Amino acid sequence: MSLIDQISAEKPVLIAGPTASGKSELALRIAEEKGGVIVNADALQVFSGWRILTARPDDSDLARAEHKLYGHVPFDQPYSAGHWLRDVTPLLGGERPIIVGGTGLYFMALTEGLVEIPATPPEVRAEGDLIALPDLLAALDEKTKSRIDTNNRPRVQRAWEVLTATGRPLADWQDDTPPPLLPASDTHALVLRPDVDWLNERIGRRFDLMLEGGALDEARAMLPQWDPSYLSSKAIGAPEMIAHLQGALTLEDARDAAVTASRQYAKRQRTWFRNRMKQWQPVTLP
Repeated sequence: MSLIDQISAEKPVLIAGPTASGKSELALRIAEEKGGVIVNADALQVFSGWRILTARPDDSDLARAEHKLYGHVPFDQPYSAGHWLRDVTPLLGGERPIIVGGTGLYFMALTEGLVEIPATPPEVRAEGDLIALPDLLAALDEKTKSRIDTNNRPRVQRAWEVLTATGRPLADWQDDTPPPLLPASDTHALVLRPDVDWLNERIGRRFDLMLEGGALDEARAMLPQWDPSYLSSKAIGAPEMIAHLQGALTLEDARDAAVTASRQYAKRQRTWFRNRMKQWQPVTLP
């Protein structure tokens, strides 16, 4: 029996996996064969502005199935797992959702619950921006460090900001987490486990297709309002394309740097999914 044959027509579907692993195509096939609306769970695909570089669904994908929470947030606005959880909540009561993406924190917020932490004051975030990663880490408690990717600066800085702004460690806030909106046990929870060499080759090929599809023109259109502090500016390939347009990198070097960054990101994702989604159904690729 194929994977899609195992999917019911009623139960929500969760599809997590690293970048370029084929999550979106699997979601489309499930929607076409079994029904459902595809809901984004990727922290960068929520933003407007970077459609090509974030691999948001193109017009042909949108014609195949209904999609929600893609490109609905202005590129210059902040966005968090809490924002996403509020946006996804009303979608859980309608047509069967097929929730797909690479942001593990969104899936954990949905299936394990998310505590409401007070917003970080701008001055605290600005202070954090100036602190080196090792110094941010040094300020954190061991329990918090054990729960985050200590190589992921945004996650480390977020933990530092919470501690600085509230006087309470992030782990302590997390321990007060409310019940989840959608436990994974009530869903078809799938996590893609691609072969590393296969995935790395796909990442390089996909970025080349992005370039052929207009990624540089997209960056040129975004250049006048480029601000590296925007969360949307973390889109892999965006800083590299902007650097090329500003004369700091050749296009070849920008391409190579973006592919390397994407492969490193995929490695962090694989580690995160392996550690946090042990109860999810693994889907081995290719």
